[in-house]
Amino acid sequence: MPESLLQVLRRLPSTSVYFRYNIPDPTSCEARSLIHRHVFHNDQLLPVEKVRLSPGQAGVVNGWGLFTTLRIVRGEAFAFERHWRRLEKDAAIIHLPMPYAGPRVRVQLQEVIRANKVTDGCARIYLVYNQVGFWRSDEPLPAVDLIIYTAPLPEYHQPIRLAIREHGRHAASPLTGVKTISWLNNVWSVAEAQKDGFDEVIMLNERGEVAECTAANLYIVKGDTVFTPPLSSGCLEGVTRSILFEIVGEAGAIVKEHTLRIEDLYSADEVFISSTNRNVIAVGEVSGHKFGNAPGPVTLRMNEAFTTYLNDYVTRRLAAASR
Repeated sequence: MPESLLQVLRRLPSTSVYFRYNIPDPTSCEARSLIHRHVFHNDQLLPVEKVRLSPGQAGVVNGWGLFTTLRIVRGEAFAFERHWRRLEKDAAIIHLPMPYAGPRVRVQLQEVIRANKVTDGCARIYLVYNQVGFWRSDEPLPAVDLIIYTAPLPEYHQPIRLAIREHGRHAASPLTGVKTISWLNNVWSVAEAQKDGFDEVIMLNERGEVAECTAANLYIVKGDTVFTPPLSSGCLEGVTRSILFEIVGEAGAIVKEHTLRIEDLYSADEVFISSTNRNVIAVGEVSGHKFGNAPGPVTLRMNEAFTTYLNDYVTRRLAAASR
């Protein structure tokens, strides 16, 4: 009988486990951080050097826009429907016009995937509001720019080290949970943490509660129960988070939303994070407090259940496309 992913992972050294989509390759780190050549901009597929964003686009200058990041697996955009629903929800919150339809954007995304010959990687969809605020130009621009591009899948090791940042999230903000292109707080926070050798950052809200990481949801494990901060903490309703809520039973666990503080992490049996590009990854350290068993058994089972869901989704999509 073939080994399960869980059995394979258990045989690997616990200090540095790479998931199948993060297997080290000879490609340089610089090359893995570069987007691919072909970009879809509004109504056409263009080489990146032909794409023009104007200084008169107020959304670019002011950060008024939305984005989402998707996994590409076997040439298929995983969970596109969920990502698009979140974009539509967020657009309504920030009063961003939505002149684009999900099914059409999915076709355009597949054009980019084919043009860039992406089998496994990631993609981003941006919606940038052009007709808002000051500093606009008189150019004939659409109300909202649509930008789609792809990139290699970033490489992550396991377990990871997390730093802590106070006041990283403002749970009372009306924009809490909206995935806007105003991303400075996140990229700056993680860049500062990486200077000290950490991989990611736990963002605390104004009440001192755990909200999330800069680009991932956070979970703790006690026994067979998984706890994660509620949306009221200021965290994003991540697509991977939503799927884990649905499939947790297949991992032999239960999941509960629960207000968490840093001391809850220190007393946990396991800690892990989830995101589009990382699936489920174990945490080996939180600001000096180490977890010697990372990745733990629940973390591994959660990742195995998610990987099964992902592969089943892609298989169904490819089978439907071939009919």
